[in-house]
Amino acid sequence: MSAFQYDPAIVAQFPLLSGGVILGGGLKNGPTSPAVSDIYMAEQKKIIAQIGATPLSELPTLAGWRAAFRAFGVDPTGYRSAAEALLRRLTKKGDIPCINTLVDLCNLVSIRYGLPVAAIDRRYITGTITVRFARGDENFVNLNQSESDHPASGEVIFTDENDVVVARRWCWRQSEESAAREDTTDVLITIEAQNEGGMPLVKSAAADLQELLRKNVGGEYSAFFLP
Repeated sequence: MSAFQYDPAIVAQFPLLSGGVILGGGLKNGPTSPAVSDIYMAEQKKIIAQIGATPLSELPTLAGWRAAFRAFGVDPTGYRSAAEALLRRLTKKGDIPCINTLVDLCNLVSIRYGLPVAAIDRRYITGTITVRFARGDENFVNLNQSESDHPASGEVIFTDENDVVVARRWCWRQSEESAAREDTTDVLITIEAQNEGGMPLVKSAAADLQELLRKNVGGEYSAFFLP
């Protein structure tokens, strides 16, 4: 059985969807090292220069996610895709702060390609993660919070086999349980696109990220692509 899948209704409604999944085990994550911080900050400066005065809404990868959000009833300026949120922070404030090595490497690849990259700690995940439309009665604990909430009926969510919501509004926000921490050792990483020509970008991003992870946190990795 796959560790990650799309519900057929999702595939039918989002024909431009391209997904990549990296499974990693035996990582030695931790606080961001000076070496990783240096390459991360260099990448941020490079991306700021590349974007220049171009509105983020005109970047094809971000425009694709805006269209996808609208398609399941979410205002993409009220709830931004993870990639757009990072790039918005970068272009408005000039930098993205470090969190931990694993998250920073994922964010580095996210801003490089303009694609949402989610690192999910597998220790609290039961079985397969499925991307599907919410019923509205599932439970979600927002990142850095403790109170449970429910997704809106019809929004796109990630759930495990116990119906625990791993992420809301597709790639807007992960749950408290699933966030990658300094002691994360086993991870499932998603890289997704919603634009024409998305799969080559997803595959390139996955290759870059696996190389960065092997060099900086060790571990063993495998990748697959769908739908």
